[in-house]
Amino acid sequence: MNWGCWLAVLSLCIGSHLNSAAGQEQELPTNHVATIAEFAARAEHNFEAARTRFQRVTNNVDAAWQFGRACFDWAEFATSSEQRADLAEQGIEACRQVIILDPSLAAGHYYLGMNLGQLARTKSLGALKLVGQMEKEFKAALELAPEFDHAGPDRNLGLLYLQAPGWPASIGNRAKARTHLQKAVKLAPDYPENLLNLLEADLKWGDRNGATREMKALEESWPVAREKFGGTNWEASWVSWEARLEQLKRKATEAPKVLQPPRKF
Repeated sequence: MNWGCWLAVLSLCIGSHLNSAAGQEQELPTNHVATIAEFAARAEHNFEAARTRFQRVTNNVDAAWQFGRACFDWAEFATSSEQRADLAEQGIEACRQVIILDPSLAAGHYYLGMNLGQLARTKSLGALKLVGQMEKEFKAALELAPEFDHAGPDRNLGLLYLQAPGWPASIGNRAKARTHLQKAVKLAPDYPENLLNLLEADLKWGDRNGATREMKALEESWPVAREKFGGTNWEASWVSWEARLEQLKRKATEAPKVLQPPRKF
């Protein structure tokens, strides 16, 4: 198992607001090339602003976790493993400081897990031990604030269990993946990412009934989500979500393969 390669895929899934799809590369329209460059510039600008604030008030937990989030977002556009690792390590350090100052703040655990995912993308053999740490931090965030980032803790745990190899190699578990992905939808049904993830999992598992159900829910909620998650801050997410939805529509119309229910490891 090439752990660095698998975790590169995984960390693209986990909590990304930018330009990724669960378990696959997205086919973004060519007319979005300039737009993606703009998103990268925004992420860099937000990173610089968050870092300046954090350096000014290093013991402020709000400044620290927001810097951790900015590190993750900017790392999505890293042009080298060295740059990604550096950004991830800055985010990890900031989030660990949050946990020291206020261990009950879900944001510290949540963005620590996300930056660990970014760091894992730059590792090979050393990536394996980071998986358990990611699971631990997302579980901590879930216990403290299940609703954080539109059910982010359940969403990220679901993706972690979905994408990871199963026992004894790692923690992958289809039953756990389904449970957490469904919980994310239940907690935040109007957030497109949650339904998209569950739909992708259904198609991966060959669950056509589930895929039909999730597709219908997505189509019904899409206009409402467009209204709720509007504005500049959500433009990058909509580029990703729309591309994923189109891919999933194509997959849903393909000839069904032999159906196999999710296995319990």
